[in-house]
Amino acid sequence: MIPLSFAQRRLWFIEQFEGPSATYNVPFLVRLTGPLDVAAMQSAVRDVVVRHESLRTLIVANAEGVPSQQVVPVDELVIEVPLVEVAPDALDHAVDLAGQYTIDLATEIPVRATLFRAGEQEHVLVLLIHHIASDGESVVPLARDLDLAYTARLGGEAPEYPELPVQYIDYTLWQREVLGDEDDPDSVLNAQVQYWRDELTGTPQPLRLPTDRPRPPAASHRGDIVEFPIEPELLAAVEEFALDRDVSVPMVMQAALAVLLQHLGAGEDIPIGNTIAGRTDDELQDLIGFFVNTWVLRTDLSGNPTFDELIGQVQNKALAAYDKQDAPFERLVEELNPERSTAYHSLFQVMFTWENERWIDLDLPGGLRARLEAQATSSAKFDLEFNYFADPTKPGMLVYIEYATDLFDHETVEAIAARYIRVVQQLVADPGKPVRQADVLEPAERELVLRGFNDTVAV
Repeated sequence: MIPLSFAQRRLWFIEQFEGPSATYNVPFLVRLTGPLDVAAMQSAVRDVVVRHESLRTLIVANAEGVPSQQVVPVDELVIEVPLVEVAPDALDHAVDLAGQYTIDLATEIPVRATLFRAGEQEHVLVLLIHHIASDGESVVPLARDLDLAYTARLGGEAPEYPELPVQYIDYTLWQREVLGDEDDPDSVLNAQVQYWRDELTGTPQPLRLPTDRPRPPAASHRGDIVEFPIEPELLAAVEEFALDRDVSVPMVMQAALAVLLQHLGAGEDIPIGNTIAGRTDDELQDLIGFFVNTWVLRTDLSGNPTFDELIGQVQNKALAAYDKQDAPFERLVEELNPERSTAYHSLFQVMFTWENERWIDLDLPGGLRARLEAQATSSAKFDLEFNYFADPTKPGMLVYIEYATDLFDHETVEAIAARYIRVVQQLVADPGKPVRQADVLEPAERELVLRGFNDTVAV
């Protein structure tokens, strides 16, 4: 019996706790323009699933409720890639609907593929993969292997992939061997859990945010997205600021987010969730799988530090967290034992995600242009999730705020985005300013405040 990796077990536990849903679907879209050989693409999808055991693994619990990985043998693998005709103006809706399918991890492999045709030379391949079998870093091997397979199938041949040095179950067993037994005081896992226990004990729950509605007893996980740019000039200023202080751009952006949350009423103790790729060995780079782990960076804004002082704190905590990145998040939740709730995420409700790849252009033969992209969904795992990534077609950076529609209106999150940009601009321009002096008000709001203050003085 092959156990689940720690990351897989976390997601499996959440699904058992909340029930099956599309919340942890990861839809990858391949937008295809030009002459497409449908049969070659259908075969290429199967080739990729055959290559990566993670994409043909069931998660099955035994009579005692203990889950394990069961790899479906290639000769028993059934994967269909139906061709669905759709009107051009209905394509986006069809793609969104495909992303909402709920995969039964115990009876279905964690990938579902649909090829939509919106015109003779306009297609979209939707590869819906459950998060338990993929992560953001999986987009690179997925794109490469699909490219190679389609090219081979177009020529009437099977792809000649280089042999993978390991599969996901090898990583699972290696992970447990390296981390050791938590009950062993000399084990890596014991030391890491102890660090996080000390770091996160007493974390405020839930974080106070300016919601438009009271938090419901159970989160529906319905969500929406607000997209906004970090303009090239501002990004250049942030990069120069980070370089001068020997910190990373994500550290600067997260410190600014903590300041914003304080000004929005979240208090002085700000826990923000982060993801770490988890691919700590070169042999894992070519795998599609779920390696990412979660940590919580707890920012202390008491004492009204300057932004420079705050950046130093964030840097120290991020570097310490990086050295303790293997401790599984769900194990930390068990250890800290916060009150479990279906209303909000444990230990943090705001997530910060820095993505390296979101779009990849594929070099397909026969005049076919293709771009693989990780598609945003209409679900929300957290109250707010700030996703940062570069668009290769544009300068600067894009940010998506995924938000829970249970709590926020679209206009409210648009205002949060605008306030965030203002905070970043001010703190980079004047890092010696105490963080409480950051101005998050829009011009019209500031005018109203000043008018009210003047009226009060006049009275």
